[in-house]
Amino acid sequence: MNAVVVAVALMLVLSLLRVHVVAALIIGAITGGLLGGLGVENTLAAFNKGLGGGATVALSYALLGAFAVAIGKSGVADALAEKILAMIGRQEGKGVEMVKLMLVALLLIAAISSQNILPIHIAFVPLLVPPLLYVMSKLQLDRRLIACVLTFGLITPYMFLPVGFGGIFLKEILLANVARGGVEVADISVMQAMAIPALGMLVGLLTAIFFSYRGKRVYALPERQESVKTTSSYNPKSLLAAAVAVIVAFAAQLWLGSMIIGALCGFVVFSISGVVRWKEVDDLFTEGMKMMAMIGFIMIAASGFAEVMRETGQVQTLVDASVAIIGDSKATGALLMLLVGLLVTMGIGSSFSTVPIIAAIFVPLAVQLGFGPLAIVSLVGTAGALGDAGSPASDSTLGPTAGLNMDGQHNHIWDTVVPTFIHYNIPLIVFGWIAAMVL
Repeated sequence: MNAVVVAVALMLVLSLLRVHVVAALIIGAITGGLLGGLGVENTLAAFNKGLGGGATVALSYALLGAFAVAIGKSGVADALAEKILAMIGRQEGKGVEMVKLMLVALLLIAAISSQNILPIHIAFVPLLVPPLLYVMSKLQLDRRLIACVLTFGLITPYMFLPVGFGGIFLKEILLANVARGGVEVADISVMQAMAIPALGMLVGLLTAIFFSYRGKRVYALPERQESVKTTSSYNPKSLLAAAVAVIVAFAAQLWLGSMIIGALCGFVVFSISGVVRWKEVDDLFTEGMKMMAMIGFIMIAASGFAEVMRETGQVQTLVDASVAIIGDSKATGALLMLLVGLLVTMGIGSSFSTVPIIAAIFVPLAVQLGFGPLAIVSLVGTAGALGDAGSPASDSTLGPTAGLNMDGQHNHIWDTVVPTFIHYNIPLIVFGWIAAMVL
């Protein structure tokens, strides 16, 4: 039995049984390392080696968390929650349904913007969503739907739009790794290559909104003073400072090409404006780190897990086994490459980390099977993105849970991971396969 398959399957089963994701990742990594012939000492050495890369990501999220806390301190979320509550009070029947759709649209726009316009990634979720939990509970809005909406906004922009996180994933990772495999990508439109897979994501989103979770779901109403402050914590000056900080952060990102620097520049605006006082800076950074702590630890553990999988060398074995099944069939080849991509990303938890691993193997195979450059880019990009939704260790699922479970009524595995897996990974396999066959 392939060590990677066993390790990922064990990690997923333990997570479904409500074992904490960090523990599930460690147990899965040790099991995979032992089955892969590394032995206890080498397995632990590989796991510890991988922790370093995860620590870098965790520190980045802590910095983004500080910027997000500063945005929350401006009172933007409180202002929004109060406006929505006022709208609910004036509406009945179909009017309430319209408020629901407006709330869903707002969160979708916020999630999409966090990937390009406002470079804070998942850090916006624990600040924007908790003040709205009272509103969601009052509307009996199914939080599984919100998890799907947020995950769509966190994934689809980077796999289709070459801006922000998409600029990194599509240009610096996807096209660069395909080019290293010997495929000419200079004249390829990456948006054209990823359009059909992105359409699959859209189909999953619309299914979640208008079919799967359109009904009501009853939640205990959280104390309003914990979810939406009864006294306004904002004023015109703080809201203006938030707007300027967003613009400055976006401009810095485009100018310097760094989302971290963009977030720091936005944070400086809050400091200069007085929204964040100098003596509060240390506490605010600590608060941002606390907010992202669980996500950081899971990402660190996932990095260690990924390093153990690499050291076993059995990702290559898994692909070789797939090649033996493929033969000369392009249709079978495309499907198996997508399934292997799904398995690897589910374990690693990051499509950004998966693409370099699978591209080195998939690109020569795809060339041998006769796929064109556009189809190869689409195939590798989709195989990498597969599993980002639906992975217990993915920031695209951890982020929504961090906000939706603030009152303890949203389970990470059953209310975020399973719904997003069903609504996005399945359509991605179907539409990714279609893209590989028609491009």
